[in-house]
Amino acid sequence: MTIRILIADDEALLRMAFGTVLDAQPDMATVGEAADGAQAVRLARELRPDVVLMDVRMPGTDGIEATREVVRVSPRSRVLILTTFDLDEYAFAGLHAGASGFLLKNTRPEELLTAIRSVAAGDAVVSPRITRRLLETLRPHIPDGRGAARDDRLGRLSAREREVLVEVGRGLSNAEIAATLYLAEATVKSHLGRVLHKLELRDRIQAVVFAHENRLVHPG
Repeated sequence: MTIRILIADDEALLRMAFGTVLDAQPDMATVGEAADGAQAVRLARELRPDVVLMDVRMPGTDGIEATREVVRVSPRSRVLILTTFDLDEYAFAGLHAGASGFLLKNTRPEELLTAIRSVAAGDAVVSPRITRRLLETLRPHIPDGRGAARDDRLGRLSAREREVLVEVGRGLSNAEIAATLYLAEATVKSHLGRVLHKLELRDRIQAVVFAHENRLVHPG
């Protein structure tokens, strides 16, 4: 299967560099380039790419709003946010908008390729370690939900699925959850798949955000 990729960045040289690396892969193809967020949304609607590489800082519609629109108009497209600084102020906003992960612009080519293949397969490109750092750094930006009702979708989960969701929210990997709950790692993966389906979430990162917004995980 060829992974169809849309590159959104206002710097032409970066678009060219990314495209050169991607098009050299036998399982990847660049299907379009966008110089701003509005164009990225328009091309995502027309081309239905598997993965969108999305810069954050672009003129007009920025990468955060563009991400929100891309996942709306092309639900099967996965978005990788491109950031200049690790865990900058846009990282959480991008993930919350529906991105499946984030990468630094200076990431090594092999890491970029691995990330694209991962999100195309339905995984999130944020390691458990980075998830924990992300939550600690950006926790003030996560609504604490005090005084608000919890999401009704929580009632769809079994007791075990809820336990798995809590551990995902804490930033644990599948292996760590398996050890904590005395389950096989494959069983944890199955439970997580059902959690995402029942809660109508795109990936692991969205599950982390959901767990915190619904106060299943508490600071510290």
